[in-house]
Amino acid sequence: MRTLSRVGALSAVAAAAVFCAPAAAHATATAVGHGDNGTVKIHDAATGEELRKNEPHVCEFYLDAFGFDSVQKVDWHIEAWAPTAAVKGETVESGAITLDGEGHGRTEDMTLPDGHYKLFWNFEGENGSAKHKVFWSECEDEEEGGGTATPSTPASESPGEPTSEPSASPSTPAEAAPSASPSPQGGAEGDLAETGNGAPVGLLSAAAAALLGAGGYLVFRRRKA
Repeated sequence: MRTLSRVGALSAVAAAAVFCAPAAAHATATAVGHGDNGTVKIHDAATGEELRKNEPHVCEFYLDAFGFDSVQKVDWHIEAWAPTAAVKGETVESGAITLDGEGHGRTEDMTLPDGHYKLFWNFEGENGSAKHKVFWSECEDEEEGGGTATPSTPASESPGEPTSEPSASPSTPAEAAPSASPSPQGGAEGDLAETGNGAPVGLLSAAAAALLGAGGYLVFRRRKA
């Protein structure tokens, strides 16, 4: 009889433990909160919501949350952070969001000046400190890496052609040009100028003067007679 009593007592204890375990687990889960198991990520604006990766170097970005409680309300803010913050802990952006039935949600796209920042993610039923993420805003680097400038070609030049063309013919110095007509005077040696048939101009002039003189003398004598 004592053996049966002991067996019955052990069975009762085991049954009580089986039935009480789910209740205890539920109470523990309620105290901790399933939302504490969620996570939030920094996503580039071009990254899909379904990708559960963190991107700590962004320009235009959004906040993406996974695994929180159904329809959980969240308040978040972003603070300027060392080493680039002029005043550490200064809030530069904030907002609120209600997650969907699966504990997922995302914010609108946003941008911040280049620098280092820290996200603080606070939600209903949280225990301990807020979820947080640090990240960098690097918009200037993306703009500089957009492409390289192509040097422009002056309108007066075409690629592959020389910038200037050689002169069609060498210029002839003015003093080297031949005279259009023979000079009436002699050269440096005192030579007399010649006509086209080779006769000296001086001799022809003297003969003409003699003829004129003789003619004049004859006319004078004739008048006097």
